Amino acid sequence: MDFARSAVDIAEELIGVGLYLDGVGGVIVETEAYEPDDPASHSFRGPTQRNSAMFGPAGHVYVYRSYGIHWCLNIVCRSGSAVLIRALAPTRGLERMQARRGAVDARLLCSGPGRLAQALGVDLSHNGLAVNVPPFELTSASGLQSIVSGPRIGITKAVDQPWRFGLLGSKFLSKPFPRLP
Repeated sequence: MDFARSAVDIAEELIGVGLYLDGVGGVIVETEAYEPDDPASHSFRGPTQRNSAMFGPAGHVYVYRSYGIHWCLNIVCRSGSAVLIRALAPTRGLERMQARRGAVDARLLCSGPGRLAQALGVDLSHNGLAVNVPPFELTSASGLQSIVSGPRIGITKAVDQPWRFGLLGSKFLSKPFPRLP
């Protein structure tokens, strides 16, 4: 996948793609896009030590700590933009994920960016690594995906942007999408 493009396009295209770290992971079922001119993006005010990976090579990982508690995993697109990986349907390494997260229901292992990062073992040591070479692995989506979109969640700026994407009907989403009329 060519990541040097719009984060909005990439966020939608990542639905259904397999994402694994050291063989542990699953199918991406929820993403959010963040563009450089987006006031909700970490890159909005320009490069800093914390967000420098967002200005690095496309297809690399940007990892940050949210609220000082949870690591979050993003894939860098064109300069200053990234896609937050919000949820996975776990398929490989369930025992390792449960050991990291506690013996929780499989539906809750990777439903939310903090849970996902904890289940996969993501930390700051992964910041800046390429997402398509070990320890990461991306696999192609299998067939056409029914995708829904809506406003991003967990932010206070530019909340009206419909840049959150999800796999229609997935029980692994961090939060359901609003029902269509």
